[in-house]
Amino acid sequence: MTGPDPDHRRPEGVDDATVEALGKLSEALEAAEVARGHLYTFHRLSGTTDLTLGDAVRQLRDAGHADLADRIDRELVGRNVIPGHWTFQIVEAYDDGYYATFKELERAARDELVGGRRHLYEAEMKEERRTHGAPGHEATPDDV
Repeated sequence: MTGPDPDHRRPEGVDDATVEALGKLSEALEAAEVARGHLYTFHRLSGTTDLTLGDAVRQLRDAGHADLADRIDRELVGRNVIPGHWTFQIVEAYDDGYYATFKELERAARDELVGGRRHLYEAEMKEERRTHGAPGHEATPDDV
């Protein structure tokens, strides 16, 4: 086989501008995916922070600093990271709102314009950039 597999070939009649626009939409979704990953990292690190803070409070108490331990425990342990929210609530709001809407609209655009095909822009870029016939430059895994 030469060229992309059928799932990565543009349908008949689809113009360059459409492929480029869908490529830009995919690029934006990828950025949202990275942002989502960082949000989950924030969630995990905030949880670790709170649990570690609890350990520090216990150690301060054990070291004889009960007043300071009590203040940190009261004012910081278990505190909302933003008003009314722990990080799981932020993650859920992002996932169920912005992220879900983005995924839905990106898929709808692909379904409507190119029969649901993904990464057409990238598949065409690969075709332009690879060295045809050279090892490591095969079009698909089946060509290896």
